Amino acid sequence: MKASSRASGRFARESRDLALSLRPPLRLCVSALLFVPFVVRLLRLFSTAHPLPLPLHSSIMRTLRFLAAVLLLASLSFAAAPAVTKLEPPNWWAGLHPSPMLLLTGDNLAQAHVSTSYPGVRIARTEPGLDGRYLFVFLSLAPNVKPGNVYLAVKTSDGAATITLPLLRRQPAAGRYQGLSLNDVVYLIMPDRFSDGDPSNDQPPGSTGTDDRSNSHAWHGGDLQGIINHLPYLHDLGVTALWLTPVWKNSSNDYHGYGVVDFYAIDPHMGTLADYQRLVAAAHKLGIKIVLDYVVNHTGPQHPWAAAPPTATWFHGSPQHHLDPLYQFDGEVDPHAPPKFSRGTIEGWFAGVLPDLNPGDPLVSTYLLDNAIWWTEGSGLDALRLDTFPYSPRSFWSKWLPEINRTYPRLTSVGEVWDFRPTITAFFDGGQKRYDGIDTGVSTVFDFPTFHAIRDVTLQGKPLTELIQVLENDWLYAHPERLVTFIGNHDTRRFMGEQGATPGKLKNALGLLLTLRGIPEIYTGDEIGMPGGEDPDNRRDFPGGFPGDPRDAFTASGRTPEQQEIFSYVQSLLALRRAHPALRDGRLWHIGYDDTYYAFLREDAGERLLVVFDNAAARQVSVTLGDTPLAGAHAFTLLFGNGTAQPTASGVDLGLSPGLAIYEVK
Repeated sequence: MKASSRASGRFARESRDLALSLRPPLRLCVSALLFVPFVVRLLRLFSTAHPLPLPLHSSIMRTLRFLAAVLLLASLSFAAAPAVTKLEPPNWWAGLHPSPMLLLTGDNLAQAHVSTSYPGVRIARTEPGLDGRYLFVFLSLAPNVKPGNVYLAVKTSDGAATITLPLLRRQPAAGRYQGLSLNDVVYLIMPDRFSDGDPSNDQPPGSTGTDDRSNSHAWHGGDLQGIINHLPYLHDLGVTALWLTPVWKNSSNDYHGYGVVDFYAIDPHMGTLADYQRLVAAAHKLGIKIVLDYVVNHTGPQHPWAAAPPTATWFHGSPQHHLDPLYQFDGEVDPHAPPKFSRGTIEGWFAGVLPDLNPGDPLVSTYLLDNAIWWTEGSGLDALRLDTFPYSPRSFWSKWLPEINRTYPRLTSVGEVWDFRPTITAFFDGGQKRYDGIDTGVSTVFDFPTFHAIRDVTLQGKPLTELIQVLENDWLYAHPERLVTFIGNHDTRRFMGEQGATPGKLKNALGLLLTLRGIPEIYTGDEIGMPGGEDPDNRRDFPGGFPGDPRDAFTASGRTPEQQEIFSYVQSLLALRRAHPALRDGRLWHIGYDDTYYAFLREDAGERLLVVFDNAAARQVSVTLGDTPLAGAHAFTLLFGNGTAQPTASGVDLGLSPGLAIYEVK
């Protein structure tokens, strides 16, 4: 092949690649411009073989030169004009966190200069992201800045764009950002499986997901309106806080919410941001708090960032090259373990497909901070449930959480640390520094060790000493009374789906849950004994929440006798908790126990309640009370359950009856 032919072919290929890499308007201009020389060459060849009259030839050549000039000017006008297609966050508030960071997404932003003339707003600095697609803009807001629309001019030498940042007025803090307390009982809802309050969003425009209630991996139609509709049911049950699994916009069939594709949008299957704000306001009116399930560790695989991250270090790895996940935390807890023992935990892609965010990149951690503040401020929510807590570095949490609490001092954070050993869960709890000199700053963590022990005791009949041994490790926590306790959640088999489960055993487990120390959490449907196996079978639809359901378990008349028995048991215990502060915040004392019974005291300044749990057949037990807080007790009044308690010279004779009994002690 001749050199001239090779060069011509290379020029054609490079020209084609250049045109295809550009935005459509610019691509059209450049493609046409590149075509002009070929037209000129063909014209010359043609005129050599078939001479044209000179005036006509000159006219055609002048026209082609003019066309080339026009196309050149047009291509230059498109070459570097900035375009902004997304602004995050989409708004901010006057008088809130005076240094928010904006992430601009679009085109031709690498050399962009940002300015504003809005009084009290200053552009502190900007930082370009990758490939001209992103620009980070750091604002400085004066303390006296007024609400209004802040117009930001984004300019390059070849063009400009204007974006608007609404600066809103803050709502009064009263009744908002309340945090969780020992008075609360949390109720976990997976919105897609709870209630379909608005069938019009079951198949929202643009959705590529599947809407099919017969498919356990598809969307079923539950939404925010469905929760609003059933707030009276939840209030009547007696719960005081709702933890919703993530409601952000998710990947196609990620009905569960943990595959986020937009950190600033409600998934259209769930409703709108206005619906979420209405839910928070309506819940607050009934004295019910809202917990946002916050996903910090990863995004969904369909997030635009996965293909085009804002920075080179936005993720640990890439879709093509990343570490496999390591689902254990020993390497983080062990002071003798080098980083290689925990790298798969911190940097591995969860489930092998979820892009792992790198909070070691300061732009990532700032983005997540502003995002958490935006959701809290914009809705007035009360707590954050922090998903996959140990999978993000402790150093990140120790900086991120104090920043949030500086703005919302009462806001509670609850970390998910899935391990059955108190030595592991306590290591990640906040309130004290560990061997690495770090206090994570988290308010509390989920009590997986107690979950495991309660299930072992009630389902398998294991010795109650297993539960005692878990409680003996409470000294590891700064505030064990704040641990969030539970007997099931959306990631575990349903209690009634376990081998050997019975309504009686479920009531026993719920009885321990609602009387031991901690802030109890109830998984949707456990109050009526819903069955279910492994994920996703443990995420069945709540009966009565969807059109066409044969039964409506939201009403007493729609429950089976068995469902009503369990519901009434939970409702009665929750009412007893409300009536007796000692069951909520009283100190826990061991009074007596063996392999099949456990008697413990809940004591505060105003009352003493003796809780007796029997996990076997009825029998008599004599308990000495000397050297205990019950020394000298002379009266035991039964408040709940079955059994007897007769004072003796040395203590009390307990008539045990299977299940839970609660006595007021004088």
